[in-house]
Amino acid sequence: MKMDWSKYISMFSYPQNEDKSQDWPRTESFKTHPFHMVDPSPWPFCVSIAALTTVIGFVKYIHFYSSINGFLFGLASLMFFSTLWWRDVIEEATFDGRHTKKVQQGLKIGFVLFIISEVMFFFSFFWAYFHSSLVPTPEIGCKWPPEGIVPFNPWTVPLLNTIILLLSGASITSAHHYLIRGIFSKTVIFLFFTILLGIFFTILQYMEYVNSTFTISDGVYGSTFFMITGFHGFHVIVGTVFLVVCLYRLIKGHFTTDHHVGFECAIWYWHFVDVVWLFVFIFLYCWGGYRS
Repeated sequence: MKMDWSKYISMFSYPQNEDKSQDWPRTESFKTHPFHMVDPSPWPFCVSIAALTTVIGFVKYIHFYSSINGFLFGLASLMFFSTLWWRDVIEEATFDGRHTKKVQQGLKIGFVLFIISEVMFFFSFFWAYFHSSLVPTPEIGCKWPPEGIVPFNPWTVPLLNTIILLLSGASITSAHHYLIRGIFSKTVIFLFFTILLGIFFTILQYMEYVNSTFTISDGVYGSTFFMITGFHGFHVIVGTVFLVVCLYRLIKGHFTTDHHVGFECAIWYWHFVDVVWLFVFIFLYCWGGYRS
C-alpha cells in the first residue's frame, strides 16, 4: 500500500499566492509565540575562547612568562568575534523584527541580572579592602594605609574624575529623555558628549597610575586599590565602547522612541559604573587614604 506523502509535504510548503515582497526569515513564519528562538551561532564559543586567551596572555605577561603578543592577539580576537556577534544581534533586532515586546522584556531582565552579578564582583573586592583596613594586622604595622604608602590626594584628580562621571550620568540621562521625545539631534549631541567624558576619565586615570608612588605589588593596600580602580576603569572602557555602538546605531536610525533596548542597557550599565565610582571615591580615596 502506497502512502500519500503530498498532504504531509503540504504542511511544510508555502502557499502559492504568498506575498514574498515582505519576506521574513522562514524560521519565524509559523511562530505561534512571541519568543525568539535563536539560530545556531558560532560567536559565543569564539568569544569565550578569545576571552580565555586574553586573560591567559595578560597573566603570563604581568608575571614575565611571555611577551605581550599573546594578550594582544587574544584582545584583537575578542574584539573581532564580539563585533560579529553584535552585528547578528543588531540584525535580528532591527531588520528581522525578532525582538518582540516579550523578547525585549526578557533582554532587560537578563541585563539587570548581569548588572547584579557585576555588583557581586565588586562586592568581593570591597570585602577584601574593608577586611584589611578596618582591623590592620601587625604584618602591615597596625596602620592603614600601611607604613611607606603615600596615598593619592582625593581632592585633585579623583575629585575631577568624580565630577566627570557625574556629568556623564546627567548627559546620558538627558540623551535618553530626548530620544523618548523623538528629538534625535539632541540625543546624538548628549550621547557624543557622554562618550567624550568617558574617554577623558580614562585618560586621567591612566595619568594617575603613571604618577603613582606605589604599585599593585605593594602589599594588601596596593593590590586592593589597583584591583578595584583597575577593574572599574576597565568597565568604563567597556561602557564607552557600548555607547559608541549606540551612537552609530542612533545615527543609522536603528532606534525609535519606543524600541531602543540596546540604548537602555547601555544607560543602565553607565549608571552602574557611576555608582561604583562613588563608592571608590568615598572609601578608597577619602576614607581609606587618611585613616590610621
